[in-house]
Amino acid sequence: MIKIMIADDQELIRQSLSIVLNSKEGLEVIAAAANGQEVISSVRKQRPDIILMDIRMPKMDGVQCTKIIKENYPDIKIIILTTFDDDEYVYDALKHGASGYLLKGISMDGLEEAIHTVYGGQAMINQDIATKVVKLFSQMAKADYAIQVDEHLSQDLTGTEWKIIGEVGRGSSNKEIAENLMLSEGTVRNYLSNILNKLELRDRTQLAIWAVQTQANKR
Repeated sequence: MIKIMIADDQELIRQSLSIVLNSKEGLEVIAAAANGQEVISSVRKQRPDIILMDIRMPKMDGVQCTKIIKENYPDIKIIILTTFDDDEYVYDALKHGASGYLLKGISMDGLEEAIHTVYGGQAMINQDIATKVVKLFSQMAKADYAIQVDEHLSQDLTGTEWKIIGEVGRGSSNKEIAENLMLSEGTVRNYLSNILNKLELRDRTQLAIWAVQTQANKR
């Protein structure tokens, strides 16, 4: 059973998500919070597997809350729920350890899939904003946030692994990578796992940032 906490300042959204997610097999909403402070207080008692985190909340927003949660409870996965006008928060939400970044308009089936994906250790970024996120990664790579990888670690990467890294840096999904490189999705997942291990990176998000900044440094 995947234990979920919902953090949103709108009661209707909290209630609606709770009702729908509790109806899904293998999912259980164990807590809800109206702001970041309530999340931190509740997490100590509830210890959810995943937090669905709104960005704009009173008292403490989702970015600051994500930072605190990941520093103290690194195993808890966080999926950010946002709207198109929240772009300025993308940098910090992802760099502080969020595993997902989704639009609030996502379907319930899509949200359920995202929860399982993130619970399984992968990152999940809504396809509608993937291009925006990649652009933000590019800006991030040129600014003050960088993913550091020792040069000797990248020397062991194969040609296919470099191609996959390039696809990740362009925001491609596993399905798109598989189609572009004529591989199965299972093979792509295995490659990604090996790449993360070789580069000693935490997740796909860090790999995407490193891919973009590496390409930028070659220009």
